Amino acid sequence: MGSRVLIRNKSIVIAGIFLTIAFWLYGCKATEKVVTEKSGAELWSQQCSRCHNMPDPTAYQDDKWETVAMHMKVRANISDKEIKLIKEFLQSANGEE
Repeated sequence: MGSRVLIRNKSIVIAGIFLTIAFWLYGCKATEKVVTEKSGAELWSQQCSRCHNMPDPTAYQDDKWETVAMHMKVRANISDKEIKLIKEFLQSANGEE
């Protein structure tokens, strides 16, 4: 009778281990991170203020903002996607059509 109890206990422990692993794996799949994309204005505010005062968006025309964006992308290590959004914001905010 003692061996039956021991086998039953082993089965319960093994089942518990499998259930724990299953819940852990399912939990990892179920918790997807929701990433909200920041706007060009938010990125401009955050990125540019790290090192200097933020320039006035009306300070430059579209072509100059293109040059500034390329320079700051390299200098400040800003991603392609972020610099594109920043540049689009600055160009839209400068009043040039």
